[in-house]
Amino acid sequence: MAVKIGISLIAWQNDDLPDLTADFTTEGAMEDAGAIGYQGVERGRRMPADTEGLREYLDRYGVALCGGWCSGNLHVTSVDEEYAAIRQQVAQFTALNAPCIVYAECSNTVQGMVNTPVSQRPKLSRADVTAYAAKLTELAKRVKDDGMTLSYHHHMGSMIEDADDIDWLMDGSGPEVTLLYDTGHLLMAGADPLAVLQKWGDRVHHVHFKDVRPDTLSWVRDGDRSFLDGVREGVFSVPGDPDGCIDFQAITNELKTMGYDGWIVVEAEQDPAKAPPFAFSKIGFDHIHAVCDRAGLKVYKT
Repeated sequence: MAVKIGISLIAWQNDDLPDLTADFTTEGAMEDAGAIGYQGVERGRRMPADTEGLREYLDRYGVALCGGWCSGNLHVTSVDEEYAAIRQQVAQFTALNAPCIVYAECSNTVQGMVNTPVSQRPKLSRADVTAYAAKLTELAKRVKDDGMTLSYHHHMGSMIEDADDIDWLMDGSGPEVTLLYDTGHLLMAGADPLAVLQKWGDRVHHVHFKDVRPDTLSWVRDGDRSFLDGVREGVFSVPGDPDGCIDFQAITNELKTMGYDGWIVVEAEQDPAKAPPFAFSKIGFDHIHAVCDRAGLKVYKT
């Protein structure tokens, strides 16, 4: 049993706030990630779109594809329509041996609306989430038949955000629907990250480690601000940042206890003028190694 450590390049290349990272290139981000020691990167929009081009691109920098975002619209489409819409990405990720597609419902999210408070996100009833979960199970079965795993990303501003939403989604779906466990989004949503992991660890297939700066989180909540306001102000950071508040040791200990052997991915979107991407990404990398060592959780060595 061993975990691999990857990173999302969002600290260098923010697709939602491109002005924030305009001075950085994807190529530079890939070089930085490899130099730090990350074994994989999640797919970014500025990477080659074709499978062989992407394979050569990853090989050039000596990293694997450790997942990638998939914007879902299943809430407003049929399973057939949604499967047709994502099938190309599923085929590409299968060909490149990615661990999963990172699927999140985006048809009604406010996460990308800079002028809409995150408090205005859609909140469905349990019955509505259960009905969605049934459709999601059918989609996940088709994805699995193609050789890929669907990992659902609970996300701020979306209809699956807090602990109740996750409970309803997991209760209503089959085992084909796995969970992307994101520490930062859980805490920002008002959930206890460790409690969620302890409850749904058997469904966790992919892990995002990001920390939260509590003072900035209070600024977002007290001012009824948007998700992107929070990102720009610095609500998220990497594991190991002294300004953060999440106990990654306790979470890593639980990952060890449950026998987790997938990827741990650093995903911490910040203003690079305030948090230089290379320096902060190295802090995150080093901290994950440290907590894994103390937990007795082996890190896979290439």
